[in-house]
Amino acid sequence: MKLLIDTHLLLWLAVEPAKLPKKGRLLLEDPLNEPLFSAASIWEVAIKYSLGREDFSVSPQLLRRGLLDNGYREVPITSEHGLAAASLPKLHKDPFDRMLVAQATVEGILLLTSDANVARYSGPIRKV
Repeated sequence: MKLLIDTHLLLWLAVEPAKLPKKGRLLLEDPLNEPLFSAASIWEVAIKYSLGREDFSVSPQLLRRGLLDNGYREVPITSEHGLAAASLPKLHKDPFDRMLVAQATVEGILLLTSDANVARYSGPIRKV
């Protein structure tokens, strides 16, 4: 199964792996699952890292390289994803999270998130 990992879970994997919920860890450790990350997550980390946000202290270049080196595949952002994000209900205002939901929906990929607001969307989303 393909798993799109949300930005906070990616940061926990990189900086504080002990924070990753057990359900998420089990899914990521299953060799039958394919871990993916979104270009939107790297974009979000790059913006917030450049602003000096303490909760985004990992270099976006190192995060991306580490994900690729550990077998994660990148999901690019397409115009179809943009259109899908614009049509989502207004359950969540964060544009990066909305893009992740759109990508998961359009691509038929299970989105793993720790955010209860993101998990309120219908579609292939699982809160861990």
